[in-house]
Amino acid sequence: MTPPPFDLTGKTAVVTGSSRGLGEAIAAGLIHAGASVAALQRGALSQKLVALADKSRAQLTHIPVDMASEASIAEAIEQTLAVHDVDILVNNAGTQIRHDATDFPLSDFDAVMNINTRAVFQLCQGFAPGMLQRRYGKIINLASLLTFQGGFRVPAYAASKGAVGQLTKALCNEWAHRGINVNAIAPGYFSTEMNGALIADDERREQISDRIPAGRWGAPEDIAGSVVFLASDAANYVHGTVLPVDGGWLAR
Repeated sequence: MTPPPFDLTGKTAVVTGSSRGLGEAIAAGLIHAGASVAALQRGALSQKLVALADKSRAQLTHIPVDMASEASIAEAIEQTLAVHDVDILVNNAGTQIRHDATDFPLSDFDAVMNINTRAVFQLCQGFAPGMLQRRYGKIINLASLLTFQGGFRVPAYAASKGAVGQLTKALCNEWAHRGINVNAIAPGYFSTEMNGALIADDERREQISDRIPAGRWGAPEDIAGSVVFLASDAANYVHGTVLPVDGGWLAR
């Protein structure tokens, strides 16, 4: 009997930055679909995820990592691979810093690029060999609307997420024929901590809300289904795409 196409039972997923927001919702969606999850993050495990894993009898592992540190990422990869064959990698962790472009400190620019782009590449590079050996793997990178657009007062974030889109395509070209699906998701405007400054700005929040055809900002749970799809066998012939999950923003 053929298993349901979205069933991830028996698969192990690495999710970075799953302590809150989109990452927590992504990890929860993967657990609901049957996967075990290794949470690579600086903070403690979310109690919501712990309770869900207990209820689902899913394995949930916490691997501490500092996404700004090459050495810490390398150690986290080694620790994860010591106990798991990783089938799915979701590069969710990211950071955001806002300044006018003329006043943007280069140190802040480098910090955003290192976490949002360089760390993503290091994680792909670290987990891909096992996937290539088994000729099976799903890599899902979190891009952004700013993979396509420029934004305001966020030149480093826009540059980093544009790079994530191109990195996704580059890795697809190398690895698709060797069994790894490399794709990205571009979230629109979601009600998360990272967008706190926009949410607090009444005028900007209203401008954004008026443009979203769906008529609302996304809730973290709105992202999970897209990740489960790209992580599942239903997406076996989906390669190198950047999938907007934006309430129709880019169609406007």
